[in-house]
Amino acid sequence: MNSSPTRPGTLYLVPAPLDFGCDGQAPLEDALPSGTLQTASRLTHWICENAKSTRAYLKRIDAVHPLAAPLQQQVITELPREVHKKGDHGDKGSAPFDARPLLAAALGGQDMGLVSEAGMPAVADPGSSVVRAAHDLGIAVVPLVGPVSLLLALAASGLNGQNFAFVGYLPQDSQDRQHRIKELEALTHKTGQTQLFIETPYRNAAIWQALVQGLQPHTRLALASGLTLAQARVQSQPVHQWRQQPFTPDNRTPVVFALGR
Repeated sequence: MNSSPTRPGTLYLVPAPLDFGCDGQAPLEDALPSGTLQTASRLTHWICENAKSTRAYLKRIDAVHPLAAPLQQQVITELPREVHKKGDHGDKGSAPFDARPLLAAALGGQDMGLVSEAGMPAVADPGSSVVRAAHDLGIAVVPLVGPVSLLLALAASGLNGQNFAFVGYLPQDSQDRQHRIKELEALTHKTGQTQLFIETPYRNAAIWQALVQGLQPHTRLALASGLTLAQARVQSQPVHQWRQQPFTPDNRTPVVFALGR
């Protein structure tokens, strides 16, 4: 008698709190619903951006909902560094990353979790190649509820939420960055489309200076930092008003920037 084939497990997209790298942490239950934490607590196989931060996150989950297996027995696999640097889909000259081997446990019937350091995996973070591979292999993909900094910032900005784009990181070179800022500003004035972007925290001050100096006075510029934390700041106003304020974003706190009209 032939045994029936193993039914694949499910790939869960597990959001993480937005306090990674921040000075303080929000209570986990304030940032994530109980259902998300309960699902995460029963998983034992993980694909992640960083194993160390994933263990720290699991330790926080364990304090609220006991883990199905001790931390030492959790199977945690990091995405390759090349995926972090060049992206999942070959958009920086590299070949698209084949994530199918990472899902062997799911093909064997194990439920798996995909997690990044903060927010929703595969959104402004690596991991979309894992999700794509799961679909190609017939593995069900279930996104769990949790904070997404881009959408929280957009909702709180007062900018156009019906037509918007996330454009990732701006160029590091100051001339290229200024050209890109002008390009995005022209687009938003022409179409009304809100432009969202982020930066590595230690470059927050440089990008902020470039925005305040380079944008037209009546372009609306929004900033959202420390979202979901007690020290959260969300402010949206025309550039000419920002120029009247001596303000520099913190160089340790993640920030979402947005511009529009």
